[in-house]
Amino acid sequence: MTTKPFFYHGQDKQWVTVSENTLTLTLASEADTLISTIFIRCEPDNEEMLIDMEKGKTDGRLQYWHGQIPLNKDKALTHYCFKVMQNSRQWWLDSKGINPRMPGRESHFKYNAQHQPPQWVKNQVFYQIFPDRFNNGDPSISVVDNEYYLKGDEKPTIAKKWGAPVSDSHDSNGPNEFYGGDLKGIEDKLDYLQSLGVTALYLNPIFQAPSNHKYDTTDYTCIDPHLGTNEQFGKMVDNLHQRDMKIVLDAVYNHTSVNHPWFNRYQQPQETVGAFGNPDSPFRDYYQFDGESNNYIGWKGIDSLPKLNFSNPEVQDYIYAGEDAVIKQWLRPPYNIDGWRFDVIHMLGEGVGAANNAHYVKAFRNAAKSVNPECYVLGEHFFEATNWLEGDQEDGAMNYYGFAHPVRAFFANKDIAYHNCKIDAAEFAEWLEEVRGKVPWHNQLAQLNQLDSHDTMRFLTTLNGDQDTMRLALLMLFTYVGTPCIYYGTEVALEGGHDPDNRRCFPWERTESPNSTFDFVSKLIETRKSHLALQEGSIQWLYAEQQQLAYARKLEGKQLITLINNSDSSKAITLPIWQLGLPEDKVLTDLLTGDEWECKDGELNITLAGKEGLLLSA
Repeated sequence: MTTKPFFYHGQDKQWVTVSENTLTLTLASEADTLISTIFIRCEPDNEEMLIDMEKGKTDGRLQYWHGQIPLNKDKALTHYCFKVMQNSRQWWLDSKGINPRMPGRESHFKYNAQHQPPQWVKNQVFYQIFPDRFNNGDPSISVVDNEYYLKGDEKPTIAKKWGAPVSDSHDSNGPNEFYGGDLKGIEDKLDYLQSLGVTALYLNPIFQAPSNHKYDTTDYTCIDPHLGTNEQFGKMVDNLHQRDMKIVLDAVYNHTSVNHPWFNRYQQPQETVGAFGNPDSPFRDYYQFDGESNNYIGWKGIDSLPKLNFSNPEVQDYIYAGEDAVIKQWLRPPYNIDGWRFDVIHMLGEGVGAANNAHYVKAFRNAAKSVNPECYVLGEHFFEATNWLEGDQEDGAMNYYGFAHPVRAFFANKDIAYHNCKIDAAEFAEWLEEVRGKVPWHNQLAQLNQLDSHDTMRFLTTLNGDQDTMRLALLMLFTYVGTPCIYYGTEVALEGGHDPDNRRCFPWERTESPNSTFDFVSKLIETRKSHLALQEGSIQWLYAEQQQLAYARKLEGKQLITLINNSDSSKAITLPIWQLGLPEDKVLTDLLTGDEWECKDGELNITLAGKEGLLLSA
């Protein structure tokens, strides 16, 4: 088997610069590799163009090459890769690595000159809060027993004591039991969140809705009264902004509650006639009924969540197109939110499926950006979101596909369906690189990386409570490409099984004494915030074999190297530090412990203890 030579192309400003209609690109090779020519391959008019690169400086064992290509004029994305000629053979470099043949376009490097995410996103540490379970700040507005029904005369509300066990399913009392968390409870804990290092909040839905999860909206213009008021929310956002914190809200526009006045399935007294059971209702075409029958389309077949029909101009005006559309309302004063997380964004559209989905996602984006050009447009996707991440639709996605799925497979040996899925470090690195390379670099940085969320088993529970492995996963969360997001309670080792058990109450008693998990997460956050290389630097893989891996994040001469041993046994590995352009005798310092290691002849020989993770600074 032929040994592949070393070639590397990062995607930060050291490697990619843009001026007017030109991209200037830099590539590194090993200085003593025999090379006849290096071409940049691009497609300015949908036809191949090969442009020679010129030799630049030699630095240690690295030879640098430079070249320029034109930006595409007829489309937002410019694709490119590198073709290296060596006498009788050739090598290609794309986002997946080095190959002996030309790669497909999906893995070419991509630059989007027309659309890029807001600059602030990549510098954040997000914290996701499920409001009913975070903190009760105002018991006077909490839901009480039998206050109302979620489903006709079924599922009465149940008020539960803080910390009491959560119902075992949504078929029982999952959606109709309440613990009293509210907006005041969140605001009361902002000092706590800042002490952890959090800079941005992502809240699950807070608009008026009968359930505790509030993905069944009945009024998009009002904060649910059991969480607070519109005025209170505006003041909370002011408080956040004064603390230099951001906030992103959850928008559920694919479907409504059956209790929404537009639908009114259970025929509650109201001024207007709801669509259900009334073919002549002015709201009938807001939904997708089968003729004059009462059969309608619900989200994933769930009859309590009827899908909106976006071919209706009045629905368009209400959600995004009108001057007072709800997407715009919450971005304006007095609320001034910083972004939207669009629930099941890939599923909305016209008819039975999601017809013209791209049109509506672009319209959502344009509506939000028309009010606040720096609005973060985040989409929920459990699977591949490439088509939505080419710049003109979403800034980023909840990165299940490109982060949570492979991380779960490597550390927990489970796939998204919790089926067995054991992979080694090489397969893990290949998976990550393949998925990441499908989208432009700046969108990669704006991907929202999470270990778990309100829709998944808590990661610590997936690991059967293995704190050592959890620390390795957390180390990766804060050092890998993308924007990290913590699900509330992770920092105090909160566990939880499948939904709704993953929505347990925050155990505030765990914050009253020293907590090793909190300290570890806080240290990781502090380290990330103090090193731009971890926020926006290129990534370079140095090692991925068996259960050990190492990669560097690098920016403007600063290098930070993450090393992980996912095995219970110690393992000696050798890292080719010379590939980073570092001095051959460089001394590296672990930012988590202060320990030092000395390189020799451009290599770092190191023995990692079982379940050990390091973050070395060069």
